[in-house]
Amino acid sequence: MYEILFQAHSGLRFVVFFALVIAVVLAFAGWLGNRPYTKGNKSLNLITLISTHLQVVLGLVLYFYSPFVQFGGATMKDSTLRYWTVEHVAMMLIAAVLITVGNAKSKRALNAIAKHRSVAIYFGLALLIIVVAIIQGGRPLLGISH
Repeated sequence: MYEILFQAHSGLRFVVFFALVIAVVLAFAGWLGNRPYTKGNKSLNLITLISTHLQVVLGLVLYFYSPFVQFGGATMKDSTLRYWTVEHVAMMLIAAVLITVGNAKSKRALNAIAKHRSVAIYFGLALLIIVVAIIQGGRPLLGISH
């Protein structure tokens, strides 16, 4: 069961990453280019939000089954154990919260520029945190790892 969940989590990260990159690029283009906020923008942001939430759920289930997550005196002294037990989950949860807040703010914004700005800022910060977390974990940004 662990391996199936791990593979699903590992594969879904590409959906989250690419949806997030595209959403951020389009949001900045819309914000800085004074473009309308379209149904396509709204749909992409929703896909990003849903895939992120699904990724978080899979990640939290894996968190309690992973051999890399350990609670003990040596956890904070071992950089690999500390990364998987504390740092990875914290950074990814913060990124998911930013995506959720950015999507909610864009829905409440009154005009297209404010909608794009909310997505650009919040999704952009989430993307930055995700990239830092991936690099910090010593994994390739777009490669397959186990």
